Amino acid sequence: MSRTLNKLLSILFLCFFILSCQSKKEKPDVSSIPVDIKIERFDREIAALKPNEIQVKNTEWQQKYNPFYADYMQYMLKVSDPRDSIYLKEILKEVIQKKDFIDLAAAIGKKYPDLKTQEEELTQAFRYIKHYFPQYEVPRIISFFSGFEVQVPIGEKYIGVGLDMFLGNDSPFYPALIGSIPLYVSRRFTAENITPRIIEAVIREELFPVRDADVNTLQQMIYHGKVLYAMDQLTEVPDSLKIGYTSAQLAWAQQYQKDVWQWFLQEDLLYSTDYLRTQKYFTEAPFTPELGSNNESAPKLGSYIGWQIVRKYMSRHPEKTLIDLLKTENAQEILEDSKFKGG
Repeated sequence: MSRTLNKLLSILFLCFFILSCQSKKEKPDVSSIPVDIKIERFDREIAALKPNEIQVKNTEWQQKYNPFYADYMQYMLKVSDPRDSIYLKEILKEVIQKKDFIDLAAAIGKKYPDLKTQEEELTQAFRYIKHYFPQYEVPRIISFFSGFEVQVPIGEKYIGVGLDMFLGNDSPFYPALIGSIPLYVSRRFTAENITPRIIEAVIREELFPVRDADVNTLQQMIYHGKVLYAMDQLTEVPDSLKIGYTSAQLAWAQQYQKDVWQWFLQEDLLYSTDYLRTQKYFTEAPFTPELGSNNESAPKLGSYIGWQIVRKYMSRHPEKTLIDLLKTENAQEILEDSKFKGG
């Protein structure tokens, strides 16, 4: 009897394994798509700037880096419009001679002698983007630092990479900024976060921006779920980096996924349009207060559950592409068709 049972279990396991493999969408071969990302190291250029070079470099950089350079000077470094060269010279001269500026430039230079890993990751990611969005124009990617003002700005034909916002969670700079940047946010300021944060910004700002402001919880879940599913298809990074979880938070969300889903149902949250009540399930936080004990619960549980709904929906529709998913606007239809019950 036990041999028969073991044989039956083996057959069932094999069938399950085969079906599981078939249900996973294989990523397309994008090796022939002509994308080769090279990050332009403006951070090095400004770090090396001498006071007596400001006017010459200001003219040179307006030609070389605009429109990024104009945005950088006005809105990131907050010096002035580069066209006002006399005023810019006086302000910028003070900035580049400050100890904080010099120390930050040195820390970035030490942390990032090169960005080869990120260039390879981004090359692959933008090849996937070009596969799904052939009309998308791959922008220039320019690294900089601005005193912790902005991480990944997207402007006209460029994406900026604020390397001062990726110095590592053990950087001595971040504890001093806790008033404006909480530690639960700065813990993600690491090198491995550069690629997912850039691709997430591209998805949210350029490929699939939010359309409706007055939406219910389910619609928000599905929107954020689509963004995270797009990251599944466009990147090759761990799930924890996609959503911004620690490994412990991801494990918690996976363990209590069914309970969280039931809680959303019991609290009648799915169709609530009460922004103040529901936004805490989608925004950055150290944990979700209502759930778990000892502040161990994962944050952004609305986004996480939406991700699982979308994944389930797409696993039931192997014929659908990422573009098909993004064009499917009815959140209720996606939920019902996914047959999602929390697991």
